[in-house]
Parts: sequence; C-alpha cells; structure tokens
Amino acid sequence: MLDTRELGRRPGSQRELDLSVPAPAELGIEVLSVPEGSPVELDLRLEAVMEGVLLTGTATARLEGECVRCLEPIEDEIHATLQELYVYPDQHDKAAEHDDRDLDDETSRLEDDLIDLEPLLRDAVVLALPFQPLCMDDCPGLCTECGARLADDPDHTHEAPIDPRWAGLQQLAAEPQHDPQD
Repeated sequence: MLDTRELGRRPGSQRELDLSVPAPAELGIEVLSVPEGSPVELDLRLEAVMEGVLLTGTATARLEGECVRCLEPIEDEIHATLQELYVYPDQHDKAAEHDDRDLDDETSRLEDDLIDLEPLLRDAVVLALPFQPLCMDDCPGLCTECGARLADDPDHTHEAPIDPRWAGLQQLAAEPQHDPQD
C-alpha cells in the first residue's frame, strides 16, 4: 500500500519512490514465477492529476521456473512497466452521476488516499512473462521415446519402429537365402 496524502490533491505535484517489497504469493504462471517473499524492486513516480493519481514506473524481480521443452530449471530477471490511474472516490461518483466518462468496475480507485499495488504488479508481471519460457532459444527438448534431454546428447537416436504391415518382409530378410541351383 502506498500513501498518497503527501501529494495532496494538487494537480502537477509529483513524488518519486524507490522501494523494495516482498513478492506476493503466486506472482507468475505455472512454469515461471517470482518466488514468494523475494524482493521486487519498484521505481515509481506518483503524479497528482485532476481525476486522481497517475502511477508510472517499473518493477524488477528475479524469476524461477522450468523450461517448457526440457524441464531444466530456469533463473531469469523480469522488468515490467507499470502505469495506472487511481481515481479519487468522489471523481468516480461524479462520473457515474453525470455519465460523462467511461469509469467502470475495472477502474482503479484510491481508498483512504492509499494505493494497493498488488493487482497492478500482478497484471504487469504476468503480462510481461514469456508465454513458453525456454532455457535457451533453440532448446531441442526431450526425446519423445525415452525422455532423454536432447541438448545433452545431440546425436541421440532410436531405431525406427517397423510398420506392422511390412513386418513379414523383415522376417523374409532374416531367413537364410537358399540358392535354387544347389
């Protein structure tokens, strides 16, 4: 929670903050996330505007997860851009009465001059994550037959299975050939 009382309701007043906050639970996707409690570095600018407080900045955090192709552990860092307008409660009520602006339930509101950063942080981090995290761009993945990691053994092969329709020919090839002239 960020306190915005220092800004007052004077449009144009600004405040810059550098914070380190613990990561909330389940900040990420199933295969890649920010570990719960690890530090999230926030570089923020709060600016009072007519409607409320405009928050802009960046969030930087350490990621842990696994490659979706080979399941090897991954460690990386994420830099997410944050931008959100937090509307004063009375501004939201005025807009609803006059129906002069499109402020719906998705509009972020200031509550007691406090900003709850968790929903904004969660949205920004999840949207900045790669859809399919890889340990390296050209990760070959796992062998579909035995599960061996193909990056460790690039020459890994298996004997190709024989089509059952041709299995009879395989038996003929295995039998010793008799010369009819004998």
